[in-house]
Amino acid sequence: MKLSDLIAIDVPWLRGVSPGCDEVEIAQLAYDSRSVRPGALFFCVAGFQSDGHDFASQAVSAGATALVVERPLGLEVPELLVESVRAAMGPLAARFNGDPTRELRVVGVTGTNGKTTTSYLVRALLEACGERCGMLGTIKSVIAGSERPALRTTPEAIDLQGDLREMLDGGDRACAMEVSSHALELRRADGIHFAAAIFTNLTQDHLDFHPTMDDYFHAKRRLFVPDSPAAGPGVAVVNLDDAHGRRLAAELEEVVTFAIDHEADYRARDIRSDAKGSHLAVETPGGLHALELPLPGRFNVSNALAALAACHQLGCDIDTLLDASRRGVRVPGRLEPVEEGQDFAVLVDYAHTPDSLENVLSAARELADRHVVCVFGAGGDRDRAKRPLMGEIGASLADVAIVTSDNPRSEEPEAILDQVLAGARRARQPPGAVPVEAEIDRRAAIERAIDMARSGDVVVIAGKGHEQGQEFAGGVKLPFDDVAVAREALRADARV
Repeated sequence: MKLSDLIAIDVPWLRGVSPGCDEVEIAQLAYDSRSVRPGALFFCVAGFQSDGHDFASQAVSAGATALVVERPLGLEVPELLVESVRAAMGPLAARFNGDPTRELRVVGVTGTNGKTTTSYLVRALLEACGERCGMLGTIKSVIAGSERPALRTTPEAIDLQGDLREMLDGGDRACAMEVSSHALELRRADGIHFAAAIFTNLTQDHLDFHPTMDDYFHAKRRLFVPDSPAAGPGVAVVNLDDAHGRRLAAELEEVVTFAIDHEADYRARDIRSDAKGSHLAVETPGGLHALELPLPGRFNVSNALAALAACHQLGCDIDTLLDASRRGVRVPGRLEPVEEGQDFAVLVDYAHTPDSLENVLSAARELADRHVVCVFGAGGDRDRAKRPLMGEIGASLADVAIVTSDNPRSEEPEAILDQVLAGARRARQPPGAVPVEAEIDRRAAIERAIDMARSGDVVVIAGKGHEQGQEFAGGVKLPFDDVAVAREALRADARV
């Protein structure tokens, strides 16, 4: 594609084009100088730790034939001068790839919690309706029927548009996609035409990246109210049980709502949960329906409502959607049961925020005939303010709380543990309360929880879910799988 054709789009961020672009042929888009091939258009992205402008000469030496810059560099190749390289990357990547989401129906899911489960459900529902659906998310990507490990929740715009093109070329007709607040703030999703967008909830998280909760909300809001009104989603689906969801819904001219505790277009009533799932009645614009959902917990009912509402609004038959919902999906690390013949439940969940931990422990309380034992911690180099909150929730809702290490990253594990314990001990003030235990070694903490569990108990191992490693200082990642460790502990238990 000629550079002049690539930039023949009406955008507000293009400030100027240096001479010579008419004859330049672009064969590749790149934002990492190490991946540049001859014929590349190199985006000089100003990152948090390095500035792509500093690597522009390296990119030109590797064969880049043009640059996207925020300041002139004068490296004897054509330059596109833009206000924001990140703002330019998405639309240009979409055009370079033939604007795949003009044909591929993308359902974007954003929120603090529930993105992964809701995306899995959306994919299952669309496929049940005969629409082959890819997926991009935290656990994995599914592109044209091929599974790949996920490197980040939402890829960079160039990689993202390439994946969407590959989906379309490979026979996918839809995509269920998790859209993180980081991706929205950093403009990775710009250039995508969302057929539908889902807002699950907003609770405290990522305040290491967003200065305030209001900033966090406005990042999520971008999926529904982008800079260009024409770029908004075809259908906006919003959770009215969440205060930020109600705020968002009030700002939208057209919105489809779902809820459990509030009147909404799609509402769940008479919910009863057990270890096998949830029984409920679903109110829809087409009437009332009984549903047996093989997912326990109110929060999973909410996720299922979101997926159901989005797919129904996209034209899928309600009876087909309900039948598919009854079959459910298995989502790795989301209330994932670990079974080795024991007479108590062991559940592994990704819950790593105060709200998600509260949801999981509330669900475990409904399932337990006896005690709830919880193993949890908090990650390093992330929002520190949530650590004592998680400690307080864990100690308040579990009968036994074992605080341990999560992904400490560059921080001292003991320091993180102390911050979580401060909240946990505050919740255990009444006389006679069960003491909170601390075990820095995560494997030992899981073994301890399983050793103390008795018939009718529920053991919740929270924080890492599907993750296959534990992150330490210096970027060191050691193999660690909560499910595998729990399984090993169960097999070693003489009672099983």
